[in-house]
Amino acid sequence: MGAETNSTTRSNDISTSQDTVYAVTMGDPAGIGGDIALAAWAQRAAHELPCFFLIDDPARLMLLAARLALDIPIIEIANPREAAECFDEGLPVLPCRLAHASEPGTLDPRNADAVLSSLKQAVSMATTGQVSGLVTNPIHKKTLYGAGFTHPGHTEYLANATDATPVMMLSCPGLRVVPVTIHIPLSDVVGQLNKSMIVSLGEVLSQSLKRDFGIAAPRLAVAALNPHGGESGALGREEIDIIAPAVAALRNAGVDAQGPFPADTLFHTQARSRYDAVLCMYHDQALIPLKTIDFDNGVNTTLGLPIVRTSPDHGTALDIAGTGKASPASFIAALKQADLIARNRAAAA
Repeated sequence: MGAETNSTTRSNDISTSQDTVYAVTMGDPAGIGGDIALAAWAQRAAHELPCFFLIDDPARLMLLAARLALDIPIIEIANPREAAECFDEGLPVLPCRLAHASEPGTLDPRNADAVLSSLKQAVSMATTGQVSGLVTNPIHKKTLYGAGFTHPGHTEYLANATDATPVMMLSCPGLRVVPVTIHIPLSDVVGQLNKSMIVSLGEVLSQSLKRDFGIAAPRLAVAALNPHGGESGALGREEIDIIAPAVAALRNAGVDAQGPFPADTLFHTQARSRYDAVLCMYHDQALIPLKTIDFDNGVNTTLGLPIVRTSPDHGTALDIAGTGKASPASFIAALKQADLIARNRAAAA
């Protein structure tokens, strides 16, 4: 189908024939969210993608598609039910207008309200069952703080919006990791690490692997904090005083948890065949092996929520926004993982 000079509007209340549909947030319009969403729609058949729509500015996406030389019609919809009806014809977009025209790579705090509105609408649609889940495009948090955004990131925002205790899991084919401490300085990790935190995250992770990923008997590995697992206290006592007691408590609660294991022995191919997920003690301990194994297909999944939420495992990438260099692989993986989780939850209901 040829490129359209104006977006097409769908306003009829049509019952969808699709059994799943996903809301995709705008993310920061200066970043690569639009680039990867457009590219994913163009590759929808090759990757057998579920139906999705963007909550975004149709005019922005039309200009971006032209800039990227992508022949993609942008079709305005009035509600999520209409997305499946037109998904094969063009990219469905539920309008969320920008206050000012956006230039790829150039942050503009004046558009923060639209970014937040897109996120709020997606969460509302997920909590009310209008969509099967949401995929969040990357945001630039500093530009949102002036618009009233007070959270370190999407995960914390979703915790507040859904009154839940979320767990951030990062995954790629062959590896799932959960960092116990997340966005804090490395010097603060020891002070924040505690037994109850490890136990709580381990329980949510085990339950989610059963419900969301269809793993009947999940196996968790727990990483040590110190080199060589602390060398029986010679290199630190966190394994003795905090991590090992947490593993014992998880096992007493019926969770198949093992460890603590020295982190440098946990991520080779043979070791990864012995567990379904790893609890890591800090951010980079979890993220370095994941991104080394598969940099392009990482997915950020928020466990423990009443709604399904995934995200590509990368940031706004302002330096390549609007250039056609951004890979949609992580976004595609996030869509497919959201669909897997939604279908598993529906089957278990």
